[in-house]
Parts: sequence; C-alpha cells; structure tokens
Amino acid sequence: MEFNVVNNKNEVVGKINLKEDIFKTEVNQGTVWEVIKWHLASKRAGTASTKTRAEVAGSNRKIYPQKGTGRARHGDIKANIFVGGGVAHGPHPRDYYFALPKKVRRKVLKGVLTYKLNNNELIVVEDFNFEAPKTKNAIEVLKSFGLENSKVLLVLPEKLENVIKSFRNIPKVKILLAEGINSYDVLNNDKVIIFKSALEKIQERLVQ
Repeated sequence: MEFNVVNNKNEVVGKINLKEDIFKTEVNQGTVWEVIKWHLASKRAGTASTKTRAEVAGSNRKIYPQKGTGRARHGDIKANIFVGGGVAHGPHPRDYYFALPKKVRRKVLKGVLTYKLNNNELIVVEDFNFEAPKTKNAIEVLKSFGLENSKVLLVLPEKLENVIKSFRNIPKVKILLAEGINSYDVLNNDKVIIFKSALEKIQERLVQ
C-alpha cells in the first residue's frame, strides 16, 4: 500500500510503502479504552493522601460523658464528623499501574494508526532539519500543512536538537521519538506527522 511522502512545504516528493499488517488493523473500542486507561494509570503519581482519625494530632479523651447530656454519643475529638478530625475512607499513596499484555498494546497501536490513516490525519514527511533552532521555522512548517491551530504529534527518528527546540515552545505540538510512539498520544492529537525514517522504524518494530 503506497502513501505520499511530502517535504516540509507540503509538496509531494515521493512514496512510501505502508505495511498492511499495520495499516489495515481493526480493534474494538473496549480494547482501545483498556490501553488508554493503562497509559493514563502509568502516568498517575499516586501521591494523594489523607490522615485517618488514628493519625490526626489531638487528645484521645472522651469529649463528654456517654449519658446524661441529651446529645449524641461521642468518643474523642478526632472523629471524622468534627472539623479537624480524621478523614474516613480517604485516599492514601498507591501505585495505579496494572499489567497489560504487550501484544494487546501493539495491536491497539496498529489499530489507532489505521484509524488516523483512514481519516486523513496521518502525514509522512521527508526527513528535515533546521540550521538553527527557531520557533518561527516550526510555525512556517505547520502553516504549510494548515495546522497552526491544531493539536499535532510530531514523531522523529532520533533526537534532532534543532527540530525539537524549534517545536517545543508551540503549546499544541507534542514531540516523540519513534520508539516512544503510543496509542494515547496518537489519538489525543488532531494530526500525526511522522518523519519517513521514523515510520520505517515504527513499521520494523510493529511487524515483529
């Protein structure tokens, strides 16, 4: 399956062969949801914490007699219904990570790349670099594709410092290396721009 390769001025300069093992993959929404949940869970810090009544500073003295006051029975002032008391069933530090088979993650990545291709949201660009890091150059590239106001994922084959420094100040642009491409970032952006050599690396990795 052939696909157009363009330069950074959006001019067609060649073709690349897209492997059907990758770009004709269908996955159900439930599996995609599971992978996206896995990605987001792995990013969670899990540092939210509250103190129970056992951890709050305060006296353990019973605040008033059990009987005879006409009021509800209470123990110490650290009960959760009092201001400054402990929190009942509050969050505590935890790890949100859960295991997900590599085969499932790989299949979903193929599926979301297929989705982007079918919806004309995938662009393969001939490798380029800038002589010096300038955000102005990056904006000109985005304008040539009509993407200056869109969320864009830029996938590079390696650390091209001048390209990275030129694009990183643009709020709606996310930059990843080929080995770091994932389903969440592909779906979370309006367009995916992949350098030709980066796509070759991705195809080599996913066909295995």
